[in-house]
Amino acid sequence: MEYVVEMLNIRKEFPGIVANDDITLRLKQGEVHALLGENGAGKSTLMAILFGMYQPDRGSIKVKGKETKVASPNVATKLGIGMVHQHFKLVSNFTVTENIILGSESHNYYALDTKTASKRIEELSAMYGLNVDPHAKIEDISVGMQQRVEILKMLYRQADVLILDEPTAVLTPQEILDLGKIVKNLIAEGKSIIIITHKLKEIKAMADRCTVIRRGKTIGTVNVSETSKEKMAEMMVGREVNFKVSKKESSPSDVVLKMNSVTVKHGKDVIGLDNVSLELKKGEILGIAGVDGNGQSEIVESITGLINVDSGSIHYEGHDITKMPVRTRIAKGIAHIPEDRHKRGLVLDYTIEENMVLELYHRQPFSKKGLLNFSAIRKHADHIIKSFDVRSGQGATSIARSLSGGNQQKAVIGREIELDPTLLIAVQPTRGLDVGSIEYIHKRLIEQRDKGKAVLLVSLELDEILNVSDRIAIVNNGQLVGIVNASETNENEIGLMMAGVKKGEDE
Repeated sequence: MEYVVEMLNIRKEFPGIVANDDITLRLKQGEVHALLGENGAGKSTLMAILFGMYQPDRGSIKVKGKETKVASPNVATKLGIGMVHQHFKLVSNFTVTENIILGSESHNYYALDTKTASKRIEELSAMYGLNVDPHAKIEDISVGMQQRVEILKMLYRQADVLILDEPTAVLTPQEILDLGKIVKNLIAEGKSIIIITHKLKEIKAMADRCTVIRRGKTIGTVNVSETSKEKMAEMMVGREVNFKVSKKESSPSDVVLKMNSVTVKHGKDVIGLDNVSLELKKGEILGIAGVDGNGQSEIVESITGLINVDSGSIHYEGHDITKMPVRTRIAKGIAHIPEDRHKRGLVLDYTIEENMVLELYHRQPFSKKGLLNFSAIRKHADHIIKSFDVRSGQGATSIARSLSGGNQQKAVIGREIELDPTLLIAVQPTRGLDVGSIEYIHKRLIEQRDKGKAVLLVSLELDEILNVSDRIAIVNNGQLVGIVNASETNENEIGLMMAGVKKGEDE
């Protein structure tokens, strides 16, 4: 029996949209199979059908050669299918063990038997090289560790087929390498894995075969080792994609933003930002590079007014804005694409059109004397949806929660760029986007620069920082290690500086 799972001619419709249109995918025993497609192509829907969260309108599913109806996630679990979702399903104030056994608890004379469970989790963790502490609380461990807990949850339930939905979207470069090793260990132990992704570099590194879908249809299945990144990108997007960012030399003018010896503390003893001074000029993109959690968010949040500065000052266009309210900063032309689109970017239960005027609803033409002008709001939202190719079932009236992660991201980026800001702060702007959308967003950032705007780009993707920025500031442990010109540096030098080695020092 060659295939462990076969999804044959699957069709799934939602109001106003055909998510899956006659898709076929076959998973071989012991392979890593990538499911590649643009944002909103129907990848997550297809896998949600395999995991029993949706029922297909047409088509059939075979598990180990036998036609099966996967009526619910519990049925999927019994069939040996497990899924790690893009947004983890964990209870943050429970321990690792409590999260893993949730829903399949073992009892010992009416008492919850966490001891046996912890022991089993330790064994599984060692067997697959996962390195997870069964007694740690979820809120105290990194995002990469939380993902491992989700993988362990599936292994604890004896899953043979694992579905990983956008597994690298929230990981640091080091955690991505670690995940690659974990995937190899899982395959060595006889598991079969489907990875939903649109990152071609990771498909090349991890997958054996790849099925490409575009706008809900199967484009084809290819052997990864025999297919170039360019070819897969073209299958995914439907046109040739340029991986190199084309931009002319920058010509910076006046200083827009000046941070003078800014220090931010978290509580008495923890310093988030230590005496940082920076300048950003009109007509340039300043990239901020560093391992996640080394002061990037404190820089962004002190400029946007989301946290208070303990000492030092921030000047914007010559005015001291250190203590200025957030709304005033937005009105003065500071726009912010936040790192976490769910927490800081969108109100998930509002419609797209409501989300597009969150910063503008109190201004004309969107309201007058406290009354909202719905046709102006709709027109504004439709313009953003069209310009930034935000795909949703019901256009501007779609609820934000119903959009795929990448389309939510495009909506947030569109909203902030349409504010026509003087200073655009873009934090992880292309996280969760496919190559076609990344190419478009990079163009728009460079277009902002060429219009004489200032752009502050924070990203964990080193090649994005190197490709898009004009100058790069490197942070480590809350301190500014140094600033280099993007055209005169390379990944290696930036990597060393991210580890705290100043330019010119020996390793």
